[in-house]
Amino acid sequence: MLPISNFKDGSHSKLHSAFRKLCRRYIDAVESHIKRWLKPSSPTMAGGSAIDLTRSKTELIAENAILRQQSKRPKLSNRDRVKLLLLARATPYWKQALLIVQPETLLRWHRELFRIVWRRKSKPRSAEPRITAETRALIREMSVKNVIWGAERIRGELLKLGIQVSKRTVQKYMNRKDTPSPSGQTWATFLKNHAPQIWACDFTQVFDILFRPLFVFVIMEHASRRIVHVAVTAHPSDAWVAQQLREATPWAEGPKYLIRDNDSKFGQQFSAVAAGTGIKEIRTPYQAPNANAICERYMGTLRRECLDHMIILKQKHIYGIVRDFTTFYNHARPHQGLCQCIPMQPPDQPKTGKVVAFPVL
Repeated sequence: MLPISNFKDGSHSKLHSAFRKLCRRYIDAVESHIKRWLKPSSPTMAGGSAIDLTRSKTELIAENAILRQQSKRPKLSNRDRVKLLLLARATPYWKQALLIVQPETLLRWHRELFRIVWRRKSKPRSAEPRITAETRALIREMSVKNVIWGAERIRGELLKLGIQVSKRTVQKYMNRKDTPSPSGQTWATFLKNHAPQIWACDFTQVFDILFRPLFVFVIMEHASRRIVHVAVTAHPSDAWVAQQLREATPWAEGPKYLIRDNDSKFGQQFSAVAAGTGIKEIRTPYQAPNANAICERYMGTLRRECLDHMIILKQKHIYGIVRDFTTFYNHARPHQGLCQCIPMQPPDQPKTGKVVAFPVL
């Protein structure tokens, strides 16, 4: 055996920790044995009476009151709960005296009562604000006339005047609900204001019956939700996408803005065609599908209502399916974003007549 002095500091601390745990376990076992021995509910009346002779009169009265309080009614009221909590303070054997209530329940009642007491203590004694009406009006005036000032800046200005207020108080009375933000228009506002001049494009990937990947390319108009152009290919490239943009903008007629992602398929040739047509490309941020939400939602509609219910045979097959669905989408399908209108709805629709249904796809 090695002497204790040869052990490293880490080994010595581990032995010391193990020894402390063993002592703690032994003490807990002795304490539990003593509690069981002193438990009021002894197996015999003589033993219980002998144990009660060693206890104080206050503990016996409190324990009897706890038992009497539980035997009054099966359903305890809030007043009964408070009485049990107060009686449990007078005896260390309150856990053994509980019969119809678990000790955890009594502890939970105590926590709830603690929250109620402190909530009442924290409640303001008066409904009147602690600061004057003049100070409140001054805070509102500074927040309205200085839109870039925050609560801490306004608090500093009040300190210059000798008015002591906290930051939370300033935030409470700033009242900037109708004050426009100086940060500029949001992305949603930009899309709404320029919807007639915005197109969006995107890809979605599908697989044929032999698990070969095929790519569906879509260009749509934001204002009318109209699908401007669709195409399908097995090998998308910069030159192919540029050609699709040429076909979608004959006679150089195109939108002012075109939203696209940062895919490598949109290369130099695509950018050159867009610039030649007078289109300004808007790239969406990385990992931000909401930036092109309208086109992304159409891709989901195309999958849920069409492609998920069919087995694709080849590229020509899926092109015919997408083309027919595009016709249905543009001329017959109501849209929530258009108040249930149709993108290319005919101007004059009959109000009366026979309803005729015909299958699509």
